[in-house]
Amino acid sequence: MSDVVHSTVLGRLDEFDVGERAVERVIVGSDDLAKRILRFATSAGDIGVRFFGVQRLRDGDVIYADERVVIAVLVEADDVLVLRPATIAAAIGLAHALGNRHLPIHADGDAIVVRYDPLLEPLAAEHHVPASRERRVLPKAFRHANAPHRHE
Repeated sequence: MSDVVHSTVLGRLDEFDVGERAVERVIVGSDDLAKRILRFATSAGDIGVRFFGVQRLRDGDVIYADERVVIAVLVEADDVLVLRPATIAAAIGLAHALGNRHLPIHADGDAIVVRYDPLLEPLAAEHHVPASRERRVLPKAFRHANAPHRHE
């Protein structure tokens, strides 16, 4: 294996001119999407990716290309619970309950997406919110809010 190659995102695989080159995918979990520095073992050697500012990896990012291979990121699907409140009141009640549990969420249109936990299904039912367990590739990592607070 060669030395570490430091890389940035070269483009998106669906728009990248691959030509006759092989496409290799490096697999990352959604939690890795929040990291500023990542390292991958690939057929081209170890590839390190470092970001400055707010840019982060996304599914389909090309991180390396040479005359024989194009290496792109494949984000693993997460086990999530997709909650679909029908009313604003249901959404507020559910969001408050999720917030009290300090659970990070994603908003996806009118849906609330949380990491799957079987204890959340009864919570959704208590708030009369339909819920479905799904596997989804998330656009970014679940992140906890950094705002300090206390419960008294």
